[in-house]
Amino acid sequence: MASLTEFFNNEPNEKLKGVTHKNIAIKRNIIAYMAINGECSHSELTKELHISVPTITKLVQELIDENIVVDLGKVETPGGRRPNVFGLANSAIYFVGVNVGRDNMTYVVTDLQNNIIKEVTDNSFELQDRTQCLEKICSNIEEFVDTCGIDRSKILGVGVSIVGRVNPETGRSYAYFTSSEESLRDIIQERIKIRVLLENDTRARCYAEYNCSRSKVVNDLIYLHLGRGVAIGIVIDGKLYYGKNGFAGEFGHIPFFDNETICACGKKGCLETEVSGIAIEEKMVKMIKSGVNTILRDKFDRGEQIHINDIIAAARNDDNLSIELIEEVGEKLGKAVAFLINIFNPETIIVGGNLAAAGDYIMLPLKASTNKYSLNLVYRDTKFRQSKMSENACAWGVAMLIHNKIIGL
Repeated sequence: MASLTEFFNNEPNEKLKGVTHKNIAIKRNIIAYMAINGECSHSELTKELHISVPTITKLVQELIDENIVVDLGKVETPGGRRPNVFGLANSAIYFVGVNVGRDNMTYVVTDLQNNIIKEVTDNSFELQDRTQCLEKICSNIEEFVDTCGIDRSKILGVGVSIVGRVNPETGRSYAYFTSSEESLRDIIQERIKIRVLLENDTRARCYAEYNCSRSKVVNDLIYLHLGRGVAIGIVIDGKLYYGKNGFAGEFGHIPFFDNETICACGKKGCLETEVSGIAIEEKMVKMIKSGVNTILRDKFDRGEQIHINDIIAAARNDDNLSIELIEEVGEKLGKAVAFLINIFNPETIIVGGNLAAAGDYIMLPLKASTNKYSLNLVYRDTKFRQSKMSENACAWGVAMLIHNKIIGL
């Protein structure tokens, strides 16, 4: 085998034929099986992959020689001979996940078992739809890959998540850097010379939430992201749901309200116009101008921008106006979430994003309103929980996705 990159990223039928082609395919299946099931013996691989014992024994040994698989020694059995068990060598292969946020970039390196080896956050970055920003993104990723402490030849893929609509199949972003004939994925890939997967940030975080869920038996999950906008990620039967073109999850742009407020999408009355972080910020400023008392008045009078995080902090400091605005959002949002529950009947709804940090101020009215407007038979078995993941969730999720795509899961 020439290299790990060639082994995983080249299509086997491009240059290789016959036995060599078949053996590479079997090796990939062995690695995929171990990635999902962990340690296993020759007999388990033979049974699950329907390959003869001599062939499995030969190919596992080749993977050991290539430092992809390790022999973990013998395991106790009820009787008879003790078989050797084998597992993946975590230090053989790595993946990089990058989240391009509005005001930061987050990077992680993960091993074959999706463990985070290194993580870095750059808070000096600001996302802008300009050529200079695209150059900055490429150079930042390139620099991280070169300085993360992992041999570049062992990094098989880089997952990149970004805000806005994304089609992972074509690698195109429909919110940023759309003027080029090349897709954003191809531009980054050509620059860093490593295989790239482009993904939407909410979907990437949803996948991280799903994989790190306390209950590993959850197969159907909705991740509700409450940031400056509103979006959802959907897992059905253990798989991310994309829709036809990868745009599933535009929950915030449902025409939910009969108002004249123009949404960022250009339409009126979208859910985002009243339940997003931006909507709360605008309402707070409007209320301050009308004379309503709040501890954020001094900040406003100084000419400083009021951010949703300021409003959450004020609520925690018993500011009545902030509490009322957040609770109002929870009530309105719950009515919309009731539609999701009635349609998808999910096992779990996880609430994340800036607004989730408001805790019970958002969660209690959200759940009460959802209960009020959804069908009891459908709602009663749905569990709500607040996200506990850190800011690296998007980068971690997209690292898992490029891992799965390359390994073949």
